[in-house]
Amino acid sequence: MAHRILIVDDSSLIRSSLRSWLRGNSDWEVCGEAENGQIAVEKVQELQPDIVILDFQMPVMDGLEAAQRISVLAPRTAMVMFTMHASGALLKAALLAGVKDVVPKTDRFPDRLSTVLRDICA
Repeated sequence: MAHRILIVDDSSLIRSSLRSWLRGNSDWEVCGEAENGQIAVEKVQELQPDIVILDFQMPVMDGLEAAQRISVLAPRTAMVMFTMHASGALLKAALLAGVKDVVPKTDRFPDRLSTVLRDICA
């Protein structure tokens, strides 16, 4: 059975790219998308995804605050932060918020994100 993934990013281009990339693996199914952290929290309650791929910097509610809320509402939902702002400080804050890992948005993201998602699904 495929692992259900919610994509959260304020960029429709990033969401579309991730959706297309995830469709290439039968182990993963995109169950929904959200353009900010507040909508992500609502979608997690509604869709109950297995995994949330979460941007950090977004309008309305950023990824850290969304992760903190999702951790409380859906403690079994795994989260990965996918961001252009990856740093040691962000990794530490993200881990404290319940995120499993931080993956930088670079041209090498498919390898890193694949590894993180496979580890979560194992």
